[in-house]
Amino acid sequence: MKPPSSVDGSTLPEALPDAAPAERASASVAAPAEGGAAPGGGTAEREPLAPASAPASGSAWRARLGNPPRRPLLLGLAGSVMMVIGGYGAGGVLVRDPLLTNSPLGFWRYGHGRELATVLVYIGVALMLWAWVQLGRDVLARRVGGRAVLTIAMAWTVPVLFAPPLFTRDIFSYLAQGGLSLAGFDPYAVGPDAMPGIWTDNVHYFWQDTPAPYGPLFILIAKAVAWATGDNIIFGVVLMRLALLPGLLLLVWALPELTRRLGGRVPLALWIAVANPVMVIHMIGGGHNDLLVVGLLAAGSLVALRGKPAGGIALVTGAMAVKASAGVALPFLVLVWAARLPGTRSARIVKATAAGVGVFVVVFAACTFAAGVSLGWLPALSAPSMIVNWMSFPTGAGEFLHALIGLAAPTVPKQPFINVGRVIGAIVLVWIAVRQWLAARDGGPDAIHRAGIVLLAVAVLSPATLPWYVSWGMALLAMVAWSPRGLAWVVFCSLMLVIVYYPNGEDALYNWPYLAGCALVAALAAVSLLRPDPLRLAAGARSRRKSPEAVPVTVPAVPAAAVPAAGAERPTG
Repeated sequence: MKPPSSVDGSTLPEALPDAAPAERASASVAAPAEGGAAPGGGTAEREPLAPASAPASGSAWRARLGNPPRRPLLLGLAGSVMMVIGGYGAGGVLVRDPLLTNSPLGFWRYGHGRELATVLVYIGVALMLWAWVQLGRDVLARRVGGRAVLTIAMAWTVPVLFAPPLFTRDIFSYLAQGGLSLAGFDPYAVGPDAMPGIWTDNVHYFWQDTPAPYGPLFILIAKAVAWATGDNIIFGVVLMRLALLPGLLLLVWALPELTRRLGGRVPLALWIAVANPVMVIHMIGGGHNDLLVVGLLAAGSLVALRGKPAGGIALVTGAMAVKASAGVALPFLVLVWAARLPGTRSARIVKATAAGVGVFVVVFAACTFAAGVSLGWLPALSAPSMIVNWMSFPTGAGEFLHALIGLAAPTVPKQPFINVGRVIGAIVLVWIAVRQWLAARDGGPDAIHRAGIVLLAVAVLSPATLPWYVSWGMALLAMVAWSPRGLAWVVFCSLMLVIVYYPNGEDALYNWPYLAGCALVAALAAVSLLRPDPLRLAAGARSRRKSPEAVPVTVPAVPAAAVPAAGAERPTG
C-alpha cells in the first residue's frame, strides 16, 4: 500500500476533495464519536445525517445509524451472505463435517457442488468489493459520515462470524495449540501432530509439526477456547472469532480520536480500516489473531497520546504477547512518554526507556505466568520463515533473480538467492526503523504515524509475508491524511490481498493467469473509486438507445423574454 510519507508538514499529500454535495443535509448533528472539539485542538468533523428531503416518518432509526446509503449496505451484505453459504463448500471446511457430510447438503462439499460453492464465494467477494468502492465514493464526496460507514461495516461483518474459515485454515492451528496447552504439552516445543484428534485432523499439513509462533497471551486465549468448546470444533471456530472480536472493538473505540490527532478524517479512516474487505474477509472471516493485535496497537497508541504512556505501553505489550511483530511500536511509545518529561531530550529518552522497560517486563511476565508457558516461543518465531512466497519483498526479489539466472543455469539452487535477499531485506528494515525513530524523537502524534510506517515495513520486508500482516501498519496509517491517489492504491492492494489465497486456504501466488486477471479487475476498481464509470459503459448505453435513423427535430428559437428567470414560478396548467 502507499501511505503518505508524513503529516508533520514536510511532505503533506494532496488534499482530499472537500466540496459538499448538493444532497448534504441542511442541518446536521455530530455523532458521539465525531462531535465536539477535537482533543488537542481543532474542530471535529461533523457527520451528515439524512438529506433534507428525506421523510421524517420511519427514518428515525436510520438517522441513529447515520443514514447509511442503502445500495452499498445491501450489496455488501449480499456478498457477505454469499461468501458464508459458499464457504460451507469451498472454504476451510472440516475434514469430517458432522453436519453436512451425511446430509442431503453434503454434495456442496464435493465435485460440482464444491465448484458452485467456489463460484458463489468469488461472486460474494466481487459484490463486497464493489459495495466498498461505492461507499468510498460517498465518503470522499462527504455524503456519509463515520456512523454510516461503521453501520455498513458491521452489517457486512455479522454474517461471516458464523462462516467456516474463509481463505485460510489458521484458526484450526490456533485451536490445536490451545488444546496442546490444555493437555499439558508445551506448544512451543511440539506441533499439533503430538496430540492426534479432531483439532489436529483439521490443521493444514504444512503446520502439523510446527510449534506455536504466538505469544503467551494468545496461547492463554486459545487454551480458554479449547477448554470451553471441548471436542465441538464448529463451536470452537465461532468462539475463537468472538474471543478475538475485542480487537475490532478496541480499534473502533480508538479510531475517531486517534484519527483527529493524526490529521485524518474519521469516515475515511473507518472505510480504510474497518469496512475494508481485508478486515471483513481475512481478519474476521479468516479468524486471524492479528485482529487482536491491531486493536491493542490502536488503543495503546491513543492511551499514550492521552497522557498515560505507561498504560499505552502495557496495551502494546499485550499486542506483542499475541504477535512479536507488534513490539516494534514500543520504542515509539517511549518517545511519546519522553516528550512529557522534564529535562534535555537525551535525559528524557533515557528516563522514559527505563520506565517503559519496567512496564513491559511486568506485563509480559504476567501474561507468561498466566498462560503457564515459558519463553520457548522466541525460538519458535522462526516458523513463519518456512513460508516462501513473493509477497515478502526480499523473498520475491531472491526468487526473481534466481528465475533470471535459471534461464542460463537451470541447476542453480534457489535457497541461496532467497537467503541473500532476506539478509538485505533485514538490513533495509533496520535502516527504515532507525531512521523513522530518529525522526520521531519529539514524540507526539508524529511518533505514532512513524510507528505505523515501520510496522508496515516489517510486514513486507520480513522473511515471510501473509496478506493479513499488512493490517499491523494500517491500524495506525489509516488515521493519517490520505491523497486520492493513495486511496486508489489502497483499493488495488486490498483486492489483491484478498484473492492471493483461494477460499480453501491454499495460496494462489504462482497462478499467474489468475493473478493477472485479478490485477486487471483490481486496477479497474481502483480507478473507479475516483472516476465513476471509467469504461464509459453508461455513455455507450445511452448512445445505443438513440436510433440512427431518427430524424433530427428542429426546435424553434424562443425569444429571451419568454424564458422564465431562474427560480421563477412556472405555470402548472
